[in-house]
Amino acid sequence: MKRSDTPSDPRSHAPSDSTFAVVLAGGRGTRFWPLSRRALPKQCLSLGGGPTLLQQTVSRTGLPNERVLVVTGPDMAGAVRDQLPGVDLLVEPSPRNTAAAIAWAALEVERRGGSECFVLPSDHVITDEPAFRTALATAATVAESGALVTLGVRPTRPETGFGWIEMGEGDGSDCPVMRFVEKPPREDAERFLAGGRHVWNAGMFVWSPEALLDAVAAYLPGTTAMIKALRRGSTLADVWGLSEATSIDYGVMERASGIRVLPVKFGWSDVGSWSALLEVLPLGEGGAAIAEEVIAIRASGNVVHAAGKLVALLGVNDLIVVDTPDAMLVAPVGEAQNVRLLLEEVERRKLGRYA
Repeated sequence: MKRSDTPSDPRSHAPSDSTFAVVLAGGRGTRFWPLSRRALPKQCLSLGGGPTLLQQTVSRTGLPNERVLVVTGPDMAGAVRDQLPGVDLLVEPSPRNTAAAIAWAALEVERRGGSECFVLPSDHVITDEPAFRTALATAATVAESGALVTLGVRPTRPETGFGWIEMGEGDGSDCPVMRFVEKPPREDAERFLAGGRHVWNAGMFVWSPEALLDAVAAYLPGTTAMIKALRRGSTLADVWGLSEATSIDYGVMERASGIRVLPVKFGWSDVGSWSALLEVLPLGEGGAAIAEEVIAIRASGNVVHAAGKLVALLGVNDLIVVDTPDAMLVAPVGEAQNVRLLLEEVERRKLGRYA
């Protein structure tokens, strides 16, 4: 029977008792400064009230706490632990990017008897959770062959801030990956959108621990040495530095053969910068806002975060205004991707209390 992107009954695709989720929660969310800080990063924030992005991520896996592993860093471990009581944390000794974190997590899943693994970012928004769970289950079926599977979001615009995946010929569900394209220029993104053979790289993966660790062994000798040492009983702190400081995309996915991509639609946003709130929050007076009240006169397209305050906008368009107890950000929406440059300057000036 031909597989479909969205089987009609997601309940018929429930994960098995050996399915685990690995949630990557080590990023700092620098483009969400000054709200996102080292000790309380973006994934630990709530956008618009309710559960935080991290809590939403864990919840929508549909898995019990004992089959969820959250990888994070020492600076934010306290905040993550407070938000996820009962969930196991894997605390990295230091940042090494995602390849080392994912390989270590795969080893831990294997040790716990896991046969398949979902790898998910902790700071995305997904609005259609049943479709999301169905996509994971479909990807798990594909991964039974030993393939490394990535979820590719059907694009809605010629986005230049995302990575793209070129798909080969498939049966309408999973397809072979032809190549990964990192943040293409506008003309290429427009061509990708029009051609229908490219999807956005959402950084979501499904595979068996064995398949992932085999791929790591083929391309990342340092990380493989770390894994072998951990199997022999070495402590993580002693061998963590053996691993390559690289992403899973660069280190494995862009080099391995036989990668499969599942094109999906489930209302996805990576909430990569303040401008993304124009997509994920209801639009009101003046734009998208988290505030006690907004008054807007001749104002539109703005992004405002000033919890508990009245914000008055007069004659301003396409601005980001973020007010926190000790710092304020004002920038054009078009500069949203460059907010991290301000944080770099904060650190260069040794103003660490604002980082």
